[in-house]
Amino acid sequence: MPSLRLGNIAPDFEAETTQGPIKFHEWIGNSWAVLFSHPGDFTPVCTTELAEVARRAPDFAARNVKVIGISANGLKEHEQWVKDIEEWGGKVGPTDVSFPIIADEDRKISTLYDMLDEQDATNRDAKGLPFTIRTVFIIDPKKTIRLLIAYPASTGRNFDEIIRVIDSLQIGDKYRVTTPVNWKKGDDVIVHPSVSNEEAKTLFPQHTVHKPYLRTTPLKVD
Repeated sequence: MPSLRLGNIAPDFEAETTQGPIKFHEWIGNSWAVLFSHPGDFTPVCTTELAEVARRAPDFAARNVKVIGISANGLKEHEQWVKDIEEWGGKVGPTDVSFPIIADEDRKISTLYDMLDEQDATNRDAKGLPFTIRTVFIIDPKKTIRLLIAYPASTGRNFDEIIRVIDSLQIGDKYRVTTPVNWKKGDDVIVHPSVSNEEAKTLFPQHTVHKPYLRTTPLKVD
């Protein structure tokens, strides 16, 4: 099947998870979603990542974002692994893995989302099946893919960056702005090119024109 791209509708699927069976689009509902894959249970990098996501649950909830993991193991392994994740995360702070983790032993969903590792020959299970790489999909309430990132199995993800992108996307959707390099919530933003100079005077009265194509403005958001 063709590779998924930004702007595609995220494929729907049914799956068994640590919180029961789901239909993906139905589970997302009117929320944003982060779907993130893991090479396998009881692996060191993955354990640190899921602990971080569990600790950051209030940050995702504040942005109306649901998170869901996927790993190429069964529910029994997932449920045992959650104990290790919470123990590891507890070294930093309270850690409760309250989000679902999809069981994908047959790699059907991983194949659907093009998550399988074709680079690292060692990233295989005992049967020789490839594990997943560290893929991240940000999906909006319309079920549209808004971001996808693929990390190698050896590199843990930066969830500060993932949350930063969510902030950028949500602010851009609401206010007709884009965000500059290294932007963080609270920094000045860029007036979207589709906004005329006359519109900008009304929408962004404090904006500054640096170049005809580059206008920045402070933006107070909730």
